[in-house]
Amino acid sequence: MSERKFIIVGIGEVLWDVLPDGQKLGGAPANFAYVSNCLGGEGVVLSRVGDDPAGRAIVEELGRKNLSTARLQSDPRNRTGVVNVSFEDGQPAYEIVAPAAWDFLELSDDWRALAGRADAVCFGSLAQRGAVSRATVREFVGATRGLRVFDVNLRQDFFSPEILGASFGLANVVKLNHEELPVIAKIFGVAETGLIEQARALLVKFDLRLICVTRGANGSVLTTPDEISAVGGRPIEVRDTIGAGDAFTAAMVNGLLRGRPLFEINEFANRTGAFVASQTGAMPEFPKDFCL
Repeated sequence: MSERKFIIVGIGEVLWDVLPDGQKLGGAPANFAYVSNCLGGEGVVLSRVGDDPAGRAIVEELGRKNLSTARLQSDPRNRTGVVNVSFEDGQPAYEIVAPAAWDFLELSDDWRALAGRADAVCFGSLAQRGAVSRATVREFVGATRGLRVFDVNLRQDFFSPEILGASFGLANVVKLNHEELPVIAKIFGVAETGLIEQARALLVKFDLRLICVTRGANGSVLTTPDEISAVGGRPIEVRDTIGAGDAFTAAMVNGLLRGRPLFEINEFANRTGAFVASQTGAMPEFPKDFCL
């Protein structure tokens, strides 16, 4: 008897990352859903594209990546999202064009029904920059009974204390990186202590099931009410880091849904993020035997 596929939703932006060597499909929720699919789940992208050539190209590319486009919305008025990406010392910098079609997500009956069936949903701060999508994301996440994962992903100035507070309040799992942690801690009045202490304080403040802090090449720390797992990074030759954090999140969710031990989840998430960082683009082809 085959294992049931978990329904794992990424809600928010889908867009084109315009890189120095060309454009690639991206957007954190889409990256997350793609990797969730590759790891054996039923990854679902909930987003919106323009009724334009760029939007139609996204639909085609998602299809080639074996992701369903049945729930992807088409916007007759607003353009498909674009992010201009440049690199400095191997790290990406983003110019996110606004407005975009994904700023106008609508909670359709189909989306509402999916919220009640989803085993996990991942959402971020960027797709909440506009009032329309902000309301849709929050209503969808609030209707999801499974894992509600807030992957912070601070971008430019597209966040606020209100967005962050509401998102932490909706989530039962939070993931952020070591550069975002002090920003978040300051906003929420958490003392300037060490990484583990600040993560623990946020876990308690928002009654989270788990908080994850990634540390780039230095690995990650996963904290639950009962346990802490810290693992080091994996030595790789980095091609580009776009999507590596989203891949980490997808692998972490995969392990949580399967009830695996925390250390095992952390190791697998690091391995998955490292694999994507060793490839070009956020949605590389995974080896068939890549699994937890």
